[in-house]
Amino acid sequence: MASRAELERLYQELLDRHGAAVARAFIDALDDLRTAAEVQRVVDAIAAGNIQGALEALHLDPAAYGPLEDAIARTYGEGGQSALQALPKRAPDGTALVIRFHARNPRAEAWLRTHSAALVTHIIEEQRTAVRQTLTAGMEAGRNPRAVALDIVGRISRATGKREGGILGLTPSQETFVRSARAELASGDPEALRHYLTRNRRDRRFDRTVAKAIREEKPVPPEIARKAVDAYTRRLEALRGEMIGRTEALSALNAAQYEALRQAVESGALQANQIRRVWQSAGDARVRHTHRALDGDTAGLHEPFRSPSGALIRFPGDPQAPAAERIGCRCWTMPRVDWFANVE
Repeated sequence: MASRAELERLYQELLDRHGAAVARAFIDALDDLRTAAEVQRVVDAIAAGNIQGALEALHLDPAAYGPLEDAIARTYGEGGQSALQALPKRAPDGTALVIRFHARNPRAEAWLRTHSAALVTHIIEEQRTAVRQTLTAGMEAGRNPRAVALDIVGRISRATGKREGGILGLTPSQETFVRSARAELASGDPEALRHYLTRNRRDRRFDRTVAKAIREEKPVPPEIARKAVDAYTRRLEALRGEMIGRTEALSALNAAQYEALRQAVESGALQANQIRRVWQSAGDARVRHTHRALDGDTAGLHEPFRSPSGALIRFPGDPQAPAAERIGCRCWTMPRVDWFANVE
């Protein structure tokens, strides 16, 4: 049985590695969608005022996210295996405890299938909303249909030969940020331009040009503004990929540990009332206050943790918990076995 420090190091290594892999899979899915998009059909649909036609030409197919689902499944499988290191190898009487994690357990497969389907459905719904926002705003402003289409699917990079950027990978809120940034750069209004300079994800290489526009009370030159907005969009996409990667990897790792403990009980190696799970926060200033309060709290195998917010959380990153308790979480749980729980 590994020590607490060893378990924490293992958990952080798994979270970092699988978080990066899930993020890459998300970005790869976006690349596939950008490649498959029928740009001219999108342009023609915009020119005709046909939002639904433009959406259909983007082929927002759940199958494009197969690599993302595969990455989450790999995370889940390794998370279940690593959870066994937290369990004792022998009972107090010296009897060997043989505990295995079965990723093909029907309950484990059902969790992965249901969770992955819900995640992909949510991503595509957000894509459709963000695209509708861009299309509607572009049509209302009378912008060039091709420019609007490229704002969605991205532009071909001279360096890579692939389409990059575009709002296809952004949340509706992020799409609004991009649209607002574009308006600020085109405004010539010093106050709006100063607001652009407060955007944390902007590409600061364009700040001198923006500062010049503020002094002259003129818009940023269109080509430079486009490059600045494209760079801002790519950074927001990377941010979303990182957030999805960390959040989904954490959910899969902790769900797998929870499943591993249930399988240990079903195998007869342990009894449910012998298992206590201890909430461990990341222990730094970035931990949300509710999880700082949960640090050190314990829960039985079949009982949830109760957040100060009132939310019931089965494990850190629980998909059934409110987003405010889940997104960006970095906590984990350490199982503890009480061999004398049944001794009266």
